[in-house]
Amino acid sequence: MIKLIPSLIFMLFLSNACQQPAKIQEHSNYDLSKPVTLTMPSSLNEISGIAFNKGNADTIYAEQDEVGKLFYFPVATLDVKQKKFSKKGDYEDISICNGTVIMLRSDGILFSFPLDVKDESDAMNVKESGKLLPDGEYEGMYADEVSSQVYVLCKRCDADNESKSISGHILQMSPQGAFELKNSFQINTKDIAAKLNEKKVAFRPSALAKNLVDNQWYILSSVNKLLVVTDDKWTVKEVYPLDPSLFDQPEGIAFDKNNNLYISNERGAKGIATILKFAFIKKK
Repeated sequence: MIKLIPSLIFMLFLSNACQQPAKIQEHSNYDLSKPVTLTMPSSLNEISGIAFNKGNADTIYAEQDEVGKLFYFPVATLDVKQKKFSKKGDYEDISICNGTVIMLRSDGILFSFPLDVKDESDAMNVKESGKLLPDGEYEGMYADEVSSQVYVLCKRCDADNESKSISGHILQMSPQGAFELKNSFQINTKDIAAKLNEKKVAFRPSALAKNLVDNQWYILSSVNKLLVVTDDKWTVKEVYPLDPSLFDQPEGIAFDKNNNLYISNERGAKGIATILKFAFIKKK
């Protein structure tokens, strides 16, 4: 019996080692532990999505939950202005594509209108998409200015099994701001779990953006506190656990034209909303 104890201890050690959660790893192009922090005013406590116009980082465009308004402000002054485009609702993300603002509501409805911030009057020529996407909850969106295609990612969709895969949809935007569903894609959630050394994970994305330098997708999950990187075919390449002390409630993501990474956090336990900027570090 005494001879079995060392073997038993060794087996328990191996078992525990296999079950250890993944450590917070370092990104080769961004130091995710050292941001420049922009503290949001109270009018943006529930900031959900952020965007730039043609990658210009001097002005940030944003929206927040429950308010049908476009918010915009210079980074230098944080002097927030706003423009109403619709009634109250659960708005989750924003994109700007070739002079058109696109807003995503959580039920998959899209609103589009021309970008015009000369004053704070109500937005003009607002178009509502109608029901183009399958039933579900949506939080992440990205618009490609070259193709005018809009990518929308499910957070919870009726057709998905979150521990196996999540679905996304590709819409074509017309010059008039109308949308047509063109295609769909899947992200294998089991590959995310494998990167985390877990048997399964219910992945619930909150935002996505495309890194135009490496042509990879960056997908944020507030619930999971994760940053997932895939290739252009949606194959999972890397998974980065996020430090909760920095990423209180990460809901928005964007890149500027210099490839700097920005992640916005709704007001959470800390009581403040933030936008975190991570400078691009060129690989040697």
